Amino acid sequence: MQTKLIEGNPLLLKSVEFALAVIEYCERLVDDKKFVIAHQLLRSGTAIGANSMEAQNAESKKDFLHKLKIAAKETDETQYWLMLCSRSTNHPDCKHLLVMVDELAKILMKIISSTKRKLDLNSGSNT
Repeated sequence: MQTKLIEGNPLLLKSVEFALAVIEYCERLVDDKKFVIAHQLLRSGTAIGANSMEAQNAESKKDFLHKLKIAAKETDETQYWLMLCSRSTNHPDCKHLLVMVDELAKILMKIISSTKRKLDLNSGSNT
């Protein structure tokens, strides 16, 4: 069931693909004994998809929006850790991850702004 949900949802599909790429990159960091960055990046990079998946079972539109905002915050944190890695001369190349996370950020922002707009329209009709 989750496979169909993931494959039919671009946000979920891209977040799973990203999480797998992050796991692989973090394994390289661990091999290089860069444990702190590996741990932080692994946590935030996989949390994007976990929160996006959780949003699929939201109790309301507001709950959906809240969970996607958490995913967006995890995206920001992941971008931070990847920026540090990209600027460090002692870390493996992560340009491909920066491209992937930027794409996820754009998708999330589009869904969040669209959902906010719908909520605003619905709340305006109740007054």
